[in-house]
Amino acid sequence: MAERLYIHPVNPQSRNILRARDLILEGAVAVLPTDSGYALVCQQEDKKARERILRIREVDRYHNFTLLCADLSTLSLYAHVDNSCFRLIKNNTPGPYTFILKATKEVPRKLMNEKKKTIGIRVPGNPIMRALLAELPEPVMSVSLILPGKDVAENDPDEIETQLGNQVDLIVDGGFTAEKPTTVVSMVESDAIEILRQGEGDASPFM
Repeated sequence: MAERLYIHPVNPQSRNILRARDLILEGAVAVLPTDSGYALVCQQEDKKARERILRIREVDRYHNFTLLCADLSTLSLYAHVDNSCFRLIKNNTPGPYTFILKATKEVPRKLMNEKKKTIGIRVPGNPIMRALLAELPEPVMSVSLILPGKDVAENDPDEIETQLGNQVDLIVDGGFTAEKPTTVVSMVESDAIEILRQGEGDASPFM
């Protein structure tokens, strides 16, 4: 049965943040709150945890994962981005955006889109996620917790525990979250920025 941690959505308790960090570093599949519903999260190189997430979502191994980053300090390690795109990302993070960028060789092959060689990057604004990412040694991989047959991420921790309590290791209860998805911005071609999905984030700065 999953361990459930109650963490204040505005002022996260350090003790519980550190407990969540330790479980993730030990290989947990975690359910965590973000700007756009809850997400399934694990360490980048944890193959077993990744496969469990794919089974929960009922998607194949080509499903796109996103890196959740504490800030932009490691962006150039994982993605190719020019100065103009970097400024746009910096001016709009943290927040409800997913940026699609050209992946570097540092990105684990299982994380990137194998055909396009791209990677999704997010710097979430959710206080719980920000506090947790600040304690982790590197960005974590994530995918929205959209259960089979649904088209939006789960946002109720009680329902998540009922449905997934026996399939995940950790549920961080940060209360109800927004139901709208992130706005997805493709910056693969810096001179042809494209809005792939209009979500919670204002798309006008990228148009």
